[in-house]
Amino acid sequence: MVALCSKYGFQRIILHEYHLLLLASCIASELHLHATQTAVLKVDASPQLARQIPDTLFGIFFEEINHAGAGFEAGGPHTPSNIDPWSIIGDDSSIFVATDRTSCFSRNTVALRMEVLCDNCPAGGVGIYNPGFWGMNIEDGKTYNLVMYVKSPETVELTVSLTSSDGSQNLASTTIPVSGVSNWTKLEQKLVAQGTNRTSRLQITTNKKGVVWFDQVSLMPADTYKGHGFRTELISMMLDLKPRFLRFPGGCFVEGEWLRNAFRWRESIGPWEERPGHFGDVWHYWTDDGLGYYEFLQLSEDLGAAPIWVFNNGISHNDEVDTAAIAPFVKDVLDSLEFARGSADSTWGSVRAAMGHPEPFPVKYVAIGNEDCGKKFYRGNYLKFYNAIREAYPDIQMISNCDASSSPLDHPADLYDFHVYTDSKTLFSMKNTFDRSSRNGPKAFVSEYAVWRSDAGRGSLLASLAEAAFLTGLEKNSDVVQMASYAPLFVNNNDQTWNPDAIVFNSWQQYGTPSYWMQTLFGESSGAIFHPVTITSSYSGSLAASAITWQDSENSFLRIINFGSDPVSLTISATGLQARVNALGSTATVLTSSNVMDENSFSNPNKQSRCKSRLFLTLSPHSILRLPSPNSWQRCEAATQAHGYDLSLSLSLSLSFSSLERFPPASSLPAPAPAPSPASLAAGSAASSPTAPAAPPHRLALPPKASPP
Repeated sequence: MVALCSKYGFQRIILHEYHLLLLASCIASELHLHATQTAVLKVDASPQLARQIPDTLFGIFFEEINHAGAGFEAGGPHTPSNIDPWSIIGDDSSIFVATDRTSCFSRNTVALRMEVLCDNCPAGGVGIYNPGFWGMNIEDGKTYNLVMYVKSPETVELTVSLTSSDGSQNLASTTIPVSGVSNWTKLEQKLVAQGTNRTSRLQITTNKKGVVWFDQVSLMPADTYKGHGFRTELISMMLDLKPRFLRFPGGCFVEGEWLRNAFRWRESIGPWEERPGHFGDVWHYWTDDGLGYYEFLQLSEDLGAAPIWVFNNGISHNDEVDTAAIAPFVKDVLDSLEFARGSADSTWGSVRAAMGHPEPFPVKYVAIGNEDCGKKFYRGNYLKFYNAIREAYPDIQMISNCDASSSPLDHPADLYDFHVYTDSKTLFSMKNTFDRSSRNGPKAFVSEYAVWRSDAGRGSLLASLAEAAFLTGLEKNSDVVQMASYAPLFVNNNDQTWNPDAIVFNSWQQYGTPSYWMQTLFGESSGAIFHPVTITSSYSGSLAASAITWQDSENSFLRIINFGSDPVSLTISATGLQARVNALGSTATVLTSSNVMDENSFSNPNKQSRCKSRLFLTLSPHSILRLPSPNSWQRCEAATQAHGYDLSLSLSLSLSFSSLERFPPASSLPAPAPAPSPASLAAGSAASSPTAPAAPPHRLALPPKASPP
């Protein structure tokens, strides 16, 4: 018997050569834990029942929601307008600032006009400042690249500075002369910070009376990931999920409340200065589309993930294009695919090449709309897109919005969308959802799943337990489920429109919610070998489990979730092992907290996260297993007696309340089989499958399915 002394958590143990991964926790903080329930879990590792999980099973979904990636654009398409997020330095008697349509960019005509009124301006001058995303993180010694377009009829000197939010601390400053000409001039400058401030602002000042116009002012750190604009630490968190695909850019962001505000791919490519941006009316903020179609394709490449392009099919939340008039939309999507896949000599491929990527992007999956199945013109529009894409790109897998988990589709598809947002108990019970799905026809793409609302908070341990149980069901049914992704991925802490999310960030900090850490425990599943498990217990309604191995290595994983409120004395047996169990060393990884509703935060980002400790054990007849025993929840002491034979392993342990535990390889053990190349990932399988629930446009939790991003 092993008594695990972590409260409400995930724990993972690896036994070399075959590793048992358990998800568990303890109600008691002491080792004297008495299980009130018993269960027997059997793993059949025989080759006859083994089945390979798709290489693409788990990935990520990046929607523009919660200010996940958008930039600010002052003014929008209308003038005069609010100059937000710019503000003035000075008062109404010394400066007047407004927007007008004098920009040199034909697709982005709005510029900022600053008129200095004072003859004897105050010391330090007057001007404008911009805090960026609720304050910019400026760090000592780092370089920041400034780009801006300026024009002035008279010669003027501008002082550009990085300061604290109130302007009292000067972190970097330079003076830039502007010649008195009527044409726009592009100015570029590097600013090196001489101090650190987490809520800084960019300010531009002058002492000279006159008029100066500004447009497309950009300040970027010089150390973004591969120079592609993303914060390195956020990319690192995405990479730790080992995503096999990237679904983008939505979600409801693709649809819009109205078609006039839907995402338009061709307005999000080309030089960033020329992109007009648009108002995302679903999530209620303006985006400059600096994170556009090209950048999402580039991000998928950087992550080694297959791109999944979700495009608008002529339908928004409130209006639709009749199928008889859908042809221009179809042509637009074919152009988007030529941009991604066409040669550098093709019409749209040449635009991609001019942006710095002559090689095609391997787009092999597209979703025709998002949550539009119940709309009047969806099926008619869908078939127009399907037929045109199939003719032009026969290898592309197409994803329908209509759910085929319980009944067949009435139209052709390779995959179908399935979305679910619900409470933890409902999602836990949905672990068997695909047990009864047809083994023929299109496969499922569970492109949006999450526990939300009352028992989710901003990301609770309870939510992650239910989600983990749901994922074990997807592994079990991975013969009909090809892909799955949590939603949403990101939330800027200053715009909590949708909660919970996987990763929370502000200008300088970030942390993973329990749902994020749960996903890291399933990183090895894609491409692994699945083995059936059975649980025998009067308490089995509160337990879930899955077992996988890697075909080309000696790594094996058993995950067990106890969603109930009672400890469980669990006996595990594995049959059909192909080698003798010889566990000389392994690790336990624990994700835990004292309360299932506890959340991580910036002040305590690792309250619920993975923590490793070393296990020392010998599995031979009548052996004893002992876990090291430090004085905190991060480690526990336990003992076990087990009988290990050549082709079977029997082990007893104790699982307790609301637990999820698993056991991946120690650093000294063989690594999992190498991930497939991006090209092979993008290729996917030739199987059919797509759909999603006919969910309303506003994320309503509808067991068994609902809708958000």
